[in-house]
Amino acid sequence: MAAVLPAEARSETPGVRLFNKWSFEEVEIKDISLTDYLQIRNPVYVPHTAGRYAARKFRKAQCPIVERLTNSMMMQGRNNGKKIKAVRIVQHAFEIINLLTDQNPIQVLVDAIINTGPREDAT
Repeated sequence: MAAVLPAEARSETPGVRLFNKWSFEEVEIKDISLTDYLQIRNPVYVPHTAGRYAARKFRKAQCPIVERLTNSMMMQGRNNGKKIKAVRIVQHAFEIINLLTDQNPIQVLVDAIINTGPREDAT
């Protein structure tokens, strides 16, 4: 018996899309010093890889950037350890970002991370 996929899962466009909606291919990291630390080269469908990114030094740089956002959301209080809830919150936030700005929410996230980084000050 063959499983029939829903129409949204049967995408004609090749490639992996986050939540089956947003592509990683058009995301651009404008700060070259952060290209090694913002992982968008290996795209994921859902930011829940269950990877062991704390086993070695600097391995967390290999964790997908959306999953790092999800992991940081489940650190405080009663949401501690509830990753599925954090994934759902990130998905809804990305949908709101897409509706308000008509941009790829992954690109908005990468730009926000670049803007929060420290800058060199030449005085």
